[in-house]
Amino acid sequence: MWERTLQDLIRGLRANKKDEAKFIAKAVDEIRHEIKTDDMELKAGAVLKLTFLDMLGYDMSWASFHVVEVMSSPKVHLKSIGYLAAAQSFEQDTDVLMLTTNSLKKDLTSTPADIAVTLDGLSHIVTPELARDITPELIAMLNHSRPNIRKRAILALYKTLMKYPEAISQARTRLEEKLTDPDPSVVAATVNVLCELARRNPKDYLMLAPQLFHLLTSSTNNWMLIKIIKLFGSLSPHEPRLVKKLQPPITELISTTPAISLLYECVHTCIIGGMLQGPSGDSLARICVSKLANFIQDADQNLKYISLLAMAKIVPTHPHLITEYQDTIISSVNDQDISIRMRALDLLSAMVNRSNLQSIVQQLLAHLVKDPSSVPQTATQSLSQNASSAPPITPNSFSPSQSPAYRLTLAQRILTLCSQSTYENVTNFEWYISVLVDLAHVANVDIGSEIRDQLVDIVGRVRGVRRYAVKLMYSLLSDDTITRNAGEPGSCSEVLWAAAWICGEYCLELSEPEKLLPYLLQPEIDNLSSDIIAVYIQAATKIFGMWASELAQEWEDDSLPEVKQVVESILNRTREFSGSQYIEVQERAANAVELFVFIQADLNSYCPKSDLSAPVSLVGPSLNDGFDQHDEPSFPKSLYLIQPLFSVYELNPVATHAQASVPLPEGLDLDAWIVPPPREVTPQLEKPEADGAEKKKKKVKKGKGKEEASSSNKKKIAKAKINSEVLTPVESDTESPEERALREKRKAERLAQLRDDPYYILDDKPKPHVYDVDSIPIVHLEDMPPMPGFSDGKYPTLRANSNTFSSGSFTIERDGEMPAAATPPRPQAGSQPISALPSGVATPVRLMPFPEYEVSGEPPVEPIKVVRTKKKTLGKKKKRATPEDDAPNS
Repeated sequence: MWERTLQDLIRGLRANKKDEAKFIAKAVDEIRHEIKTDDMELKAGAVLKLTFLDMLGYDMSWASFHVVEVMSSPKVHLKSIGYLAAAQSFEQDTDVLMLTTNSLKKDLTSTPADIAVTLDGLSHIVTPELARDITPELIAMLNHSRPNIRKRAILALYKTLMKYPEAISQARTRLEEKLTDPDPSVVAATVNVLCELARRNPKDYLMLAPQLFHLLTSSTNNWMLIKIIKLFGSLSPHEPRLVKKLQPPITELISTTPAISLLYECVHTCIIGGMLQGPSGDSLARICVSKLANFIQDADQNLKYISLLAMAKIVPTHPHLITEYQDTIISSVNDQDISIRMRALDLLSAMVNRSNLQSIVQQLLAHLVKDPSSVPQTATQSLSQNASSAPPITPNSFSPSQSPAYRLTLAQRILTLCSQSTYENVTNFEWYISVLVDLAHVANVDIGSEIRDQLVDIVGRVRGVRRYAVKLMYSLLSDDTITRNAGEPGSCSEVLWAAAWICGEYCLELSEPEKLLPYLLQPEIDNLSSDIIAVYIQAATKIFGMWASELAQEWEDDSLPEVKQVVESILNRTREFSGSQYIEVQERAANAVELFVFIQADLNSYCPKSDLSAPVSLVGPSLNDGFDQHDEPSFPKSLYLIQPLFSVYELNPVATHAQASVPLPEGLDLDAWIVPPPREVTPQLEKPEADGAEKKKKKVKKGKGKEEASSSNKKKIAKAKINSEVLTPVESDTESPEERALREKRKAERLAQLRDDPYYILDDKPKPHVYDVDSIPIVHLEDMPPMPGFSDGKYPTLRANSNTFSSGSFTIERDGEMPAAATPPRPQAGSQPISALPSGVATPVRLMPFPEYEVSGEPPVEPIKVVRTKKKTLGKKKKRATPEDDAPNS
């Protein structure tokens, strides 16, 4: 009979690629017949073919017992086939492994060839049970006369100790003796095993330091030196005296060795072993950094990667040495390998400080532009160029080698470098604001929300940068580049939110605020998101209020048509937004419409000074009624309507832990039921009246209004009667554990149901506010005194002096406001409120409430007294209300 060998099996597989499964099924059937024979040569051949098929992914676990049979063969070449198949197919839970213990012990005491084959196979199939039984034989094998057996025994012992750690104390003494073995290969294997064991518990191997130091200074084997240096790197943190001892030989190795792998291990050991600390470590650190800088410029990508990793570990202790190679590190940011780029960004994040922040950020910003090889412009120059010739932002404007994910990471890293520790490394905030605007133009990724938050935060914290920020935001709002591409991904349209908010909040810094209003209300803003449109409307209202109040200070009658035109344009746009589908836009627009309708009415009824001599119209009352014409202001009073609404209190940054510092109200229990669930329901109906007869109401002669009030009272009484007849739950005083568990279950189910429900609305409606009509005072408008604050003819200045701004120094409010201990008292009528503007800015004009006036003589009209009818009480006769009962309490 002709048997198929392994070579025949391989040739058959290559010849039957179109029908490989059929060929392998036929070959496996042949192997099943061959492996059951008594011929050990044929059985070993079948096991060898199964091993090859197992490498291709076919299962051979069914032949495990036959593999053990081949392992126990007395012939070395057959035994090696058995151990090869066992190493390939056996797992830790293979059942037949327990049958190999005696066979392994027998092979370890056999000929050197059998021992070598057994040690090689044992390291792959060892289990905790086998390790416990075989460890004594392996420890005895360390004293074998042949060096190759001792070397294999040391390496196999390591695998055994990993499975059976209890034997480490027995094997450590023999391993220490092998450090002085006459054969270098045995010493190298011993150092390798000790290095791996010391990683888990370095303190147990500190006594080996003298012998290892001797090997370090006398050996010429680079691979063994690498292991020794790694071992010293694990031991040095636990023995400070080793640092001083190891510095001279390691310094010599770094300076003289041509082996790059050994050089890197020496540098890495110096870093993790603390050898760069102190005065003596400065020179060693300089040598290490210079060697690592050479690795960055090497063509090998692996050397670049490991050098950037090592430099990142040196930066915390020697940042000045890394800064010398800043240009070399930044060049790696544009490397083709993404892993090298990320490591370079990590290194730059670690080495940034106040002196090199601007240069690093400028070079990183240049990598986001299309041509990184061009000379990078400053942020201000880039901004002016974008503002003048604003090209559309398209994907073709940027480097094609940079993926969107990397561009996003690079942009986020720029923001992180500048904002860390509340901008502690930023010395010029005007520069950083221009960087943020540049980043919004060139990022081409969705990072607009982060830029928006930082712009608002900086302008709120740094007072000295507000004027420059408002000027920059004005140019951003007047440029339609981002507005035109608002719907495209990566347009960073959220920056417009910050621009509008800053211009509205700090509109006093605008030189020509009326020119910004058309940009805030232009038709192109319809493409923006709802939150941005809402801020646009609010900013336009603030800017108009400031501009109108400023115009009133130097009022001329020729300005009236201009103001009317501006009000008309604002009204037209806000009325369009008042019907928006977004509730925030609708609310802001509706509020603005009401304000500007009032201003428009006042402007239409305003009479210039030149027309004061004209006859007064008798059609209706004039706005000037009740005022002395000599004390009447020479401008429409409605110009000061909006400005006080937004300038009473200053908006300051909030401290980080301000919310946590707010004390909880006394008696607040968030776990208590607002409406307890019904448990036991008992009907409680209204008791019948004692007499069983209805009480008749006395009819009172009433007017039309009183009849309506009576009908309303009847409805309320009927509703109260119906509500009193509703079944009410009667709760027990105590709650059982079952009820408490059921209540918690219901609460969890309810919260889970409402957590993701966007249409959940509370059922409780707010109660309408009831006004006390009797408490409203009657004030006559005749003979009103002039408006306070304008009698002297001088008007306060709204703007600060332009010379007070200094761009050379900035003060950062890092802490922010904390919650006050008590609520501040509200300002009384006639008192001057605290100014909310920074020092150097005059307090804006705010209209003060008119004082109450005493009316002399009898009033011309009899005051109307409201007579209220009390509700009928059940079971009692209601008496008729009298005017004395309705009189207010004195």
